[in-house]
Amino acid sequence: MSTHRFHQVDVFADQPTRGNPLAVVHDAQALDEATMAAFARWTNLSETTFLLPPTEPGADYRVRIFTPGEELPFAGHPTLGSAWAWLAAGGQPQEDGFVVQQCGIGLVRLRRSGGRLAFAAPPLRRSGPADAATLAQALRALGITSDEVVDHHWVSNGPEWLALRLRSRAAVLALKPDVAAMGALKLGVVAVEDDGETAAEVRAFVPGVGVPEDPVTGSLNAGLALWLVGSGVLPGRYVAAQGTALGRTGRVHVERDGDTIWIGGEVAPCIAGSVEL
Repeated sequence: MSTHRFHQVDVFADQPTRGNPLAVVHDAQALDEATMAAFARWTNLSETTFLLPPTEPGADYRVRIFTPGEELPFAGHPTLGSAWAWLAAGGQPQEDGFVVQQCGIGLVRLRRSGGRLAFAAPPLRRSGPADAATLAQALRALGITSDEVVDHHWVSNGPEWLALRLRSRAAVLALKPDVAAMGALKLGVVAVEDDGETAAEVRAFVPGVGVPEDPVTGSLNAGLALWLVGSGVLPGRYVAAQGTALGRTGRVHVERDGDTIWIGGEVAPCIAGSVEL
């Protein structure tokens, strides 16, 4: 057993209980993979992360990201929450105003602006439409027909997200998916509809990794931004809402700056202490 500094934070929210919680274990180099996976199952959060010394030049820290069911090469809200926790524990970035995270997909750059962190959306590893059988499975799982879908697109940037764009916020919020029928699919659903505060409503379903619905999802929103900003459906700067169906008020801030799309949000501290593992 070893003692580790511990944070639990709420990401994409400016106050606790409104966004997506994340558990962060510091100085985790003494922990093996089985212990990390077991603790992630125990926390039963969408993700639990473990901070380690970097092994690549230019990185400020390394992170391993676990859901209750598997390890991920990259995820968005764990990136923001882990960077916040690393800074809160006294981490000193090599470059003023920026943090560089090492994870399974390589190096991810974050910037600090005021009280908000934002990560540079990684490039899509897979894009374009799904094949007919995969799309049919997604429609069955969501309980909708093809007539209700404006468009669909793979937006894989680590997690293998298949995104479906529906016609309205109401349609997105009304979904009652069959998670058993979803199988291993990771489905993101979006409606582009401006309500005066946010330009889009988003939901994410990943039951195959033990997360029936993720409250607020940075990786999915990053993929959606590359797809929908890139195709001109959404502007270069907007705010997306996610978590509404779960009683959360998550807000994802998207901004294109040159060739980079930044995905940002507030991080609210909830718990600080130590954990025995």
